[in-house]
Amino acid sequence: MLAWTIYLSFAGALAARLAPSKQAARIVALLTALAGLALSLIALAHWHAGDFITVTRVAWIPQLGIEYHLAADGISLTLLLLTGIAATAGILFSWNIEHRTQEFFAFYLVLIGGVYGVFLSFDLFLLFAFYEIAIIPKYFLIAIWGSVPRDASPENRGALREYAAMKLALYSFAGSALVLAGMVAAWSFSHTLSLEALAAYPFPAHFQMWAFPLVFVGFAVLAGMWPFHTWAPTGHAAAPTAASMLLAGVVMKLGAYGCLRVAMMLFPRGLDPWGFHVLGLGSWREVFALLALIGIVYGASVALVQRDFKFVIGYSSVSHMGFVLLGLMTLTQIGLDGAVFQMFSHGIIAGLLFAVVGRMVYDRTHTRDLNELGPMRLAHVIPFAAVTFILAGMASIGLPGFSGFIAEFQVLLGTWRAFPWMVFVAGIGILVGIAFTWRALIKAFFGERESGAAGHHESCPPISLPEKCGAVLLLATTLAAGLFPQVLTNLILPALNSPLFRGLQTGAWR
Repeated sequence: MLAWTIYLSFAGALAARLAPSKQAARIVALLTALAGLALSLIALAHWHAGDFITVTRVAWIPQLGIEYHLAADGISLTLLLLTGIAATAGILFSWNIEHRTQEFFAFYLVLIGGVYGVFLSFDLFLLFAFYEIAIIPKYFLIAIWGSVPRDASPENRGALREYAAMKLALYSFAGSALVLAGMVAAWSFSHTLSLEALAAYPFPAHFQMWAFPLVFVGFAVLAGMWPFHTWAPTGHAAAPTAASMLLAGVVMKLGAYGCLRVAMMLFPRGLDPWGFHVLGLGSWREVFALLALIGIVYGASVALVQRDFKFVIGYSSVSHMGFVLLGLMTLTQIGLDGAVFQMFSHGIIAGLLFAVVGRMVYDRTHTRDLNELGPMRLAHVIPFAAVTFILAGMASIGLPGFSGFIAEFQVLLGTWRAFPWMVFVAGIGILVGIAFTWRALIKAFFGERESGAAGHHESCPPISLPEKCGAVLLLATTLAAGLFPQVLTNLILPALNSPLFRGLQTGAWR
């Protein structure tokens, strides 16, 4: 049944492209996204802790040991659910797209189909193929429908969009090249690309020592790991609202998922100590934990001084994805659970923040400059947007009751067990996150009107019904995950304790 999330997405893309009208394309896209979400919810309702379900498994290229193998465990199901929610909300916030509408939703659904495919693939070659399929539509979504600052000249608007799209594509394909090299190396040893077989294959420790960082960095580029993060804020800022939501909500999660599912699951000995120290670092685990920590503080610090509202949220995503990577490097059950929980939580919260900034604010005011937004007093003009941003901001900074609190608390507990001193530095990142969220809120929604300032923005169009539905869906999700975290932890923890992760469990697992 879960395989139909892929097939329906691709079929919906074709139907949207061939739709006779713009409204028909919107409806087709929404129904397709809702169908994928419904399939994920049905699977969740029938799921038992520790389940591993093979959806389909047939020989594809038997000469190379490649199979069309779709399967799901609790981690996969968690991210499938995220994809369904993010896809549905993104379409609701794209209801106003008028330029080449049918093509927009076709590219959008192809991307969604690729994302579903990555989370369901249990053959490494198949996962890589879907991974590339998910990247390609992002280029066109940004290059054709992207947004640029209002003060950009008409001749520069297209160039700015193409620059952001090309930067994302080049970074992504460079990371993919590293993953491909690791995949070929793994096949040369095992002559299979089944993730189940590879997880049990006894790769030599010296091989894992160089294969692990190769593959981990390849995927971590898309996860926004510092210093390979620079594509992310640029891509977020230039993308149309729905593409920003998907980029932060699910595409960056593809990278984090690959780090866990491929690099860490297949090459766990690559995290062992080297036997010597360089600059005080004695393992790849410590190296990547430090890079994640830098990303947390750096992303938050840069967000604190941004004038562009979208760049604030873009650098915020870099900071919050740092918690995912830091949780992975703890090698503790609670830290890894927190990392996967953070993937889900950040996907929902970042999507909501980009929806507020891109659709509710920018499309009505035609500016993202916080200094220009302040005098408009948007809290009085579009109060629904202000309330939504306040709630999303509270979720983002980890206020209890929201999913962000559960995720970051687990990551910090795992970090305390693995790297106690890093907890204090990560705490500084959280405090800076509170500061930039408060600053953006005050400047964007509660500024003081300057004498003689124009008041035409008081006639801004009201928040539409699709926007309200999308906001409520995302807010309800982050609240539900924060109040009932056991729904997700009951999926994630049994998957982490499964035989697939036995290599990690025999190491520093606690």
